[in-house]
Amino acid sequence: MIPAKEMLSASAVNALPIRDRIGLALNTGEARSAVQAIIDAEQHGVRQIWSTQAPTTTDILSIYAVAAAQTSTIRLGTSIFPTYPRHPLAMVAQARAIHELAPDRLRLGIGASHRPTIEGMYGIPMDAPLSHTREYIYVLRAALWEGKVDHQGRFYNVSATLPTPVPTPILNSALGKGAFKAAGEVSDGAISWNCPVPYLLNTALPALEEGAKQAGRSAPPLVAHIPVAYSTDRQAVLAAARNQYGLYGQLPFYRRMFADAGYPVPEGGELPEALIDNLVVSGDKQTIANRLRELLSSGLNELLLQSVTVENQSQEWSDLAQLIGSL
Repeated sequence: MIPAKEMLSASAVNALPIRDRIGLALNTGEARSAVQAIIDAEQHGVRQIWSTQAPTTTDILSIYAVAAAQTSTIRLGTSIFPTYPRHPLAMVAQARAIHELAPDRLRLGIGASHRPTIEGMYGIPMDAPLSHTREYIYVLRAALWEGKVDHQGRFYNVSATLPTPVPTPILNSALGKGAFKAAGEVSDGAISWNCPVPYLLNTALPALEEGAKQAGRSAPPLVAHIPVAYSTDRQAVLAAARNQYGLYGQLPFYRRMFADAGYPVPEGGELPEALIDNLVVSGDKQTIANRLRELLSSGLNELLLQSVTVENQSQEWSDLAQLIGSL
């Protein structure tokens, strides 16, 4: 288990055993099955679980509170929790509850999300997302780490004193260079999503380090989202990946990032084969394990593995959990 205060440095994370640097995304949003999956993952030896919060899915922090009481070591991370719909003090209240149940095991990954989600589903104006994220992190940091916040800003006017500090790591989602730089300046880590590895190594990491240097602090870790398909059938992997990630070829933020990474998406939005080949790790157990080790040796600090369902979602997720536990 990684204590919260050691989460701030990428170099400290790099010195940890491989298994401590690899997390697994949940494959279900239904509360009972999610709690059981977290219990199973811990029993398999997984050190970190991650889950995304969407407008229509069950509240992941509520799930984590239940799972925290039924597990003992596994870390619980959000990847990500959208900032606009939830006031930072409401987030702090939930984080405190989980901390009291499972001290130092929660990692709050937050982010602005996407315009179709925030404006199209929540009906909330999405103004200046990068500035909004910075301010949100500022309020969270003061409330969680100092136990007191007195802030008057563009988006929030907050004044509150909490019983005790709860030093919960705050990570933010990052896609463009500016977001990675901001993560280096103000957060405890950056979480990528569907970013090709060369883009992470050549654009994201330097920006993260630049932001940290300008802020006079050590660079925080980059948590790299890596889809994994437990299959040796390349055509089946391509089809499964397009089915699971095809939406991202339609989103402007991602189309821009893919183009910057050297994988422009055609006008129709279908993800190119070369992009999928770079994004998705696939093969048998040994091939996947070797590739994960290569990725961690290449300069990536942590991996967030998401199972790509080729045939059997439950079995393939369980196989991946067991693979992580064997590393």
